[in-house]
Amino acid sequence: MNNGDFKNRLLHRFNADIIRRLDLQPVELPVNREIEFPGNPIDHLFFIEEGIASMTATFHDGFQVEIALAGTEAVLGASVLMGTRRSLNRVYMQVGGRGFMTKTALASSEFKRGELFHDLTLRYLQAQFIQSAQTAGCNAHHTVEQRLARWLLLCADRNGDRILPLSHEYIADMLGVQRSTVTVVAGRFQQKQLIQYTRGKIRLLNLEGLQEEACECYRVVRDHLTNLIAYDDGLTEDAVVHEPMSTDASGKDWRAFTYGVNDDEIEMRSFRMSACQEFPRIYRRMQTAK
Repeated sequence: MNNGDFKNRLLHRFNADIIRRLDLQPVELPVNREIEFPGNPIDHLFFIEEGIASMTATFHDGFQVEIALAGTEAVLGASVLMGTRRSLNRVYMQVGGRGFMTKTALASSEFKRGELFHDLTLRYLQAQFIQSAQTAGCNAHHTVEQRLARWLLLCADRNGDRILPLSHEYIADMLGVQRSTVTVVAGRFQQKQLIQYTRGKIRLLNLEGLQEEACECYRVVRDHLTNLIAYDDGLTEDAVVHEPMSTDASGKDWRAFTYGVNDDEIEMRSFRMSACQEFPRIYRRMQTAK
């Protein structure tokens, strides 16, 4: 296959030599197909072509909560390339589809070449970390209404369809809330004509309305994933790097809004960061002067 034939955004960027060395095998990924399970070895890496996978933190009492979503931007199982021999999380398909898989040994060999596969895999793992960190903060700070809107939008982005074959019970597990809570919130969204739901199926009617209901976490995760590959200056000719903004349209410092600190604390944290960055240079000068 030519790389242009792939829907997976990573495979689409790999050249023919990388594709050949990975020896990709097509694989069906039905609903609930286990990709990783806590304690199990990671024998294969998976590239999703269609469908959505969930990464969850699972506890001894059976409780689970989603910490990341994955679609065509993903390579699943890549933590093994960081030295994780056995999975720490459960990863399984929430919306069925298909993809390609490669043996861990082949992926590890390609990763050690330090070329495009290495760079883009690390970029995806960074995006996965950002999504997990943002999800943790979102679950602790935002309302169920905001979290449900965020989650539905992220699912729609990966599914490429406004119809999601998901039950209230499943959504409750992903958000870490009671099923009855999801039913109440979904009922409010339906009254606002944002969604329409029947048993085991949710149709998204008004994406702009859902974005208004969602917290800023949706935009943070969406924008980072959108620029997953193009963000790497040098990897793409049309890469655009945006300078981070410290204020919003009203002039208010977003760091104070995000972290709940005042201006003095922001200045202190900035000073500490500058000090940490400057210390190695000062230390080297001292060593040279001896």
